[in-house]
Amino acid sequence: MNDIKIAIIGLGYVGLPLARLFSTKYPVVGFDINKKRIEELSKGTDSTLEVNNELLSKVVVNTIPKTTGLYVTSQPEDIRHCNFYVITVPTPIDRNNRPDLTPLHKASETVGKVISTGDIVVYESTVYPGVTEEECVPVIEKTSGLKFNVDFFAGYSPERINPGDKEHTVEKIKKVTSGSTPEIGKKVDAIYNSVLINGTHLAPTIRVAEASKIIENCQRDVNIAFFNELSKVFNIIGIDTNDVIDAAASKWNFIKLKPGLVGGHCIGVDPYYLIEKSQVNGYSPDILIQAREVNDGMGEYVAGQIVKLMAKKGLVVKDAEILILGITFKENCPDIRNTKVMDIYHALNEYTSNITVYDPWANAEEVKHEYGRDIVKELPTGKYDAVVLAVAHEQFIDMDIRSLRKPLSVLYDIKGVLDRADVDGRL
Repeated sequence: MNDIKIAIIGLGYVGLPLARLFSTKYPVVGFDINKKRIEELSKGTDSTLEVNNELLSKVVVNTIPKTTGLYVTSQPEDIRHCNFYVITVPTPIDRNNRPDLTPLHKASETVGKVISTGDIVVYESTVYPGVTEEECVPVIEKTSGLKFNVDFFAGYSPERINPGDKEHTVEKIKKVTSGSTPEIGKKVDAIYNSVLINGTHLAPTIRVAEASKIIENCQRDVNIAFFNELSKVFNIIGIDTNDVIDAAASKWNFIKLKPGLVGGHCIGVDPYYLIEKSQVNGYSPDILIQAREVNDGMGEYVAGQIVKLMAKKGLVVKDAEILILGITFKENCPDIRNTKVMDIYHALNEYTSNITVYDPWANAEEVKHEYGRDIVKELPTGKYDAVVLAVAHEQFIDMDIRSLRKPLSVLYDIKGVLDRADVDGRL
């Protein structure tokens, strides 16, 4: 495999860690259309915090490498000499929760313009079964004029990056691999295996590999929906959900999860891809649909609970001062994609416009661009009628939240991490 030259298309939360890892053994060119992103990476800085800056600086080089190293660029011509292309662009949904394959189509066009005979294109983006061969490969064929499985080949190795997770990093993840022919599958598998500590699982087909990834996230979505449903039931009954879960978890085969907001780029999005594929083929996957409805409704449910608690204390909700702690989709991570905290914001905004959002992890410019909202970096004391702990950032665990509240106020703990004596309500 001495002749392998790798191009990574998309240098976000998935692509950059993979590019960094491959660059320790192969010459790698990382391509991204975001010039600002390329500029920061070329200086050895990763704003997503997925790759340690010191580690990144060790592999980033100023010219296209001949042996090992990572060269980052926004110029498509810089990846023309590569022969192993890995596409790691996002797969979002539109306003109607329909799969948006635009980033994949554009990335496939980019590769199609530079690909040569004998090259392999591997997709890591999460998709429904069939997208690689039915949607992406035809774009490459049309753009390049080459014939699939004759002039070029394809593979699929689903990403398993967990943003903010410093334990299950890419080199430690067991990867599923696949190829458009048995021989290509073995080659793709060998290349990934060469840099992974825990090896791979070679799937028999690309469609199997695609399906395996999407059900990972669908399973999580359904399980969390069950716990969110339980939290509503136990709230009505008057039992603390976390106490119930802790008691049930004493059994050896109980799967312990917690209720909460389901956002981000995976669990809150990927099930819609399988739902769409199922419905196109004439089947309605009711459990998946209902799980999505439950989880997508949790932001509005939380807002309703906060309003009720304020009313019980005699607090006037109209024009009340409300503080939301955290806007990222998960703790100790700057990722704001598809954050369901905004659902709480919008629901509360129907009662008051005096809503402050504080998050030491989030980038203020990104929040403004994505959601049209400002976030603050400093907090006054004794100002808020209600405080909502939405994200369990480490800074919030030790924060003196009492000092932020008015004497008569409400504290709602979505994550169940604060001292119970201080909390008025939680999921």
